[in-house]
Amino acid sequence: MDLQLSGRVVLIVGGTGLIGSAIATRAAEEGAIVVVASRRGGVGIVMDARDDESVAAGIEQIVEQHGRLDAVVVSAAPSAQTLDPTRNAEPAQVAEAFEGKTLSFLRVANAVIPVMRAANFGRIVGISGQNAFITGNIAGSIRNAALIITGKNLADELADTGVHVMTVSPGIVSENPEVTVHPGKPGESSPAEIANLVTFLISPLSAISGESIAVGHRVRGTVSL
Repeated sequence: MDLQLSGRVVLIVGGTGLIGSAIATRAAEEGAIVVVASRRGGVGIVMDARDDESVAAGIEQIVEQHGRLDAVVVSAAPSAQTLDPTRNAEPAQVAEAFEGKTLSFLRVANAVIPVMRAANFGRIVGISGQNAFITGNIAGSIRNAALIITGKNLADELADTGVHVMTVSPGIVSENPEVTVHPGKPGESSPAEIANLVTFLISPLSAISGESIAVGHRVRGTVSL
């Protein structure tokens, strides 16, 4: 299937990470002009999604160079493994996790929306996580649930503009995902599986907006309406 991404400019914030790099590769295979952004640079452009000026400068650079920006994927966030399990309920860690994931997504989205609205087209995807659906880790739950809520709010604000906003929530990410899904746990997925979904969502063929989509199996034994 031709996803009609040839020549379209796609920004991957956090594009050097495990998930981001897989999405960048998959989008490029579809003919997209992929711009990778990360805090350290080296590949693509330097962008710190925690800093307003850095984000604004990065978006301006892309638009000046390419004249357009069709899709943005935000996968920039510290790994869940970096959260200290002994500080799950500590306000400082919760606030840090919220800033590093939810506000980073919102900051990038706010910066690209004017460009996309002017073009009457755009796709914005945030990478959340299935910690949003389960208890046991306040910092992990809040940062992911808040990102999903933020995405839905933005999608509703942008209804009828041609700009779609979605979030994708993997469970455990593994190059060789386990087939078994245990009760009370989400299913595993690979970076390539996540990339396949996200690449479709950013394509003109996708009419999906305002949705939160779980990758792998959504937590077994729960119902989400």
